[in-house]
Amino acid sequence: MKQINPQNITWDATADLVVVGFGGAGAATAITAVEAGASVIMLDKAPEGQEGGNTRVAAQGYLNTSTPEGAATYLNALCGPYTVPQDMVKVWSEEMCKNNEWLTSIGGDPQEHQHKVGIEFPDLPGADSVHKFHHGDILGYSKTWEMLAEAVRARPIEVRYECPATRLIQDPLTQEVIGVVANHKGKSINIKARKGVVLTCGGFENNQEMIRNYLTGVPYCYTSGSPFNEGDGVRMAMELGADLWHMNNFAGPSMALKVPDYPTTFSMMALHFSHEPAGGMVVVGPDGKRFTDEKYKTRHGKVEHHGKWYALRTPCPMYMVFDQAMMNDGPIYDGKPTHGWTQIMSGYTWSKDNKAELGKGWIKTAPTLEALAKLLDLPEGSLDQTATRWNASVAAGTDADFGRTKMFQPFGAGPFYAVELSPSMLNTQGGPRRNARAEIVRPDGTPIPRLYSAGELGSIFSYLYQGTGNIGECFAFGRIAARSAVAQKAWS
Repeated sequence: MKQINPQNITWDATADLVVVGFGGAGAATAITAVEAGASVIMLDKAPEGQEGGNTRVAAQGYLNTSTPEGAATYLNALCGPYTVPQDMVKVWSEEMCKNNEWLTSIGGDPQEHQHKVGIEFPDLPGADSVHKFHHGDILGYSKTWEMLAEAVRARPIEVRYECPATRLIQDPLTQEVIGVVANHKGKSINIKARKGVVLTCGGFENNQEMIRNYLTGVPYCYTSGSPFNEGDGVRMAMELGADLWHMNNFAGPSMALKVPDYPTTFSMMALHFSHEPAGGMVVVGPDGKRFTDEKYKTRHGKVEHHGKWYALRTPCPMYMVFDQAMMNDGPIYDGKPTHGWTQIMSGYTWSKDNKAELGKGWIKTAPTLEALAKLLDLPEGSLDQTATRWNASVAAGTDADFGRTKMFQPFGAGPFYAVELSPSMLNTQGGPRRNARAEIVRPDGTPIPRLYSAGELGSIFSYLYQGTGNIGECFAFGRIAARSAVAQKAWS
């Protein structure tokens, strides 16, 4: 990296803290910092109106644990053999108990999810400490995010949209991070950070090169979350010698439709939602055979095998194959704006009879299964054999192959249809390693001075993941990062 003399830099703007990324972690960091008396400039890659990262399009829950001891026990159990340092477990478990108190202090209204829904691993020790909350009297999409965004706007926090950070500025003598280079509408600008820079810009779920390099089991994977999360924080931290951790962990895969027209994936109702359409449906891999329970319920991409949890297999290409009865039964896509970038931000209206998508080529069709196999370049006779075996399972009343119990109906008459499915995920968990002070560290454990992180960029979750944990972690480590950075003496 080019060495820069800080005395020769022309600064275009100055603040105590520069926060890179306006999502849940960025909001928590900025709010905590200004309430401690610091000035903050927040940079976001997205245009105004599309900020918020994955926090905006998640299901809006956040974790608040009941005891530090229980939270630590549960996190250690989630990690299993993929352990994290116990000082990190300790500070995480202590801060996660304070999320409701903090949210209330900034104008939030914490409400617990009813019936403890979604405690993903209730059999693990410490699970009784897990409590999922949201802001307000309903669990509505983006409601928690809207409260956070309003809390930011109500405070003296400067937000610059369409202004991604491209490089960190480091003093070559002290190794301190003293600012960032950002790009605003094609112009490079230098922003001074008198006390520190906090990276809160999410993961690399929309960077196919990083996905190929770091994620196992998927040749490619597309996000259902923010398309602006392209691994910028990973790259910038690595340029300064940061260590990485948890790079192979991600909230996925699921199976979804990805088309060039839209940057994020479409969840297929027949796979993920409660509606039970008529007709036969299976998902096949490149050999034309089934490979899983199509109505699976993963735990953020993990499925159980022989008492252990592993990532869902996704042999590509994959196809959801179905008959005319299912085609006639209504839209195969669930567009309710409850989660996901496509549903909440893009707002695509799927046709009621699926014919518009058939016309776009998103759905393929052929008069027979043999012809459909040829169209999809699947082995000759494979779809006929798979459908025959499926119909025999339905007649016998049990799926001996994968134990599927939902949408347990036979294939009927053609024509037949197929949708190509891709591996999909909401977010990655990996990134630069942080310590208990939210400082980004080198491989030897020493911190890179004045550089911090919070949120999904270098998350504490090393393998198994508890839903709402990421937003809870955004709040917790956003507060820690802000406190650590504000405590620094300004370098100028």
